[in-house]
Amino acid sequence: MSLINTQIKPFKATAFQNGKFVEITEATLKGKWSVVFFYPADFTFVCPTELGDLADHYDTFKALGVEIYGVSTDTHFTHKAWHETSHTISKVKYPLVGDPTGTITRNFDVMIEEEGLALRGTFVINPEGMIKLCEIHDNGIGRDANELLRKVQAAQYIAANPGQVCPAKWTPGAETLTPSLDLVGKI
Repeated sequence: MSLINTQIKPFKATAFQNGKFVEITEATLKGKWSVVFFYPADFTFVCPTELGDLADHYDTFKALGVEIYGVSTDTHFTHKAWHETSHTISKVKYPLVGDPTGTITRNFDVMIEEEGLALRGTFVINPEGMIKLCEIHDNGIGRDANELLRKVQAAQYIAANPGQVCPAKWTPGAETLTPSLDLVGKI
């Protein structure tokens, strides 16, 4: 069953953000657009490249009213240690959520049970707490913050413009489509 258009499930976790430990729940995600992205583990290889890429684009996401949450099955203490020892991770200003019990990881169906690690899952959640985008990768495939940003902008656009859809490679300001009988077979 797809998670698209489903409500996020309840959770409670501790995150490391800006030198502090903060509590994060499903209610924290509501009221604004959110990106929840899962990665396998701190102190690894592809993961810091992704977290660093998102850190480089964080201000752009924030300007769109979007909060980013990085989640792994590490603890919030491990997130703090990684933040303090890695030049790349020291740039991260968004919450790094610890999920050592795997509750959140299982809620989003990205747990690799035999390893206790998460797949690379990316979820865009609207202000009502509904999942609007779900992408899950093999752990060897890194993600691109620019492409995620484009998809968030498309999700925000269609939420604000019911009845319109964003075609492939759509970017803000580009033409959208209004599905209708007259459009069938003309694209």
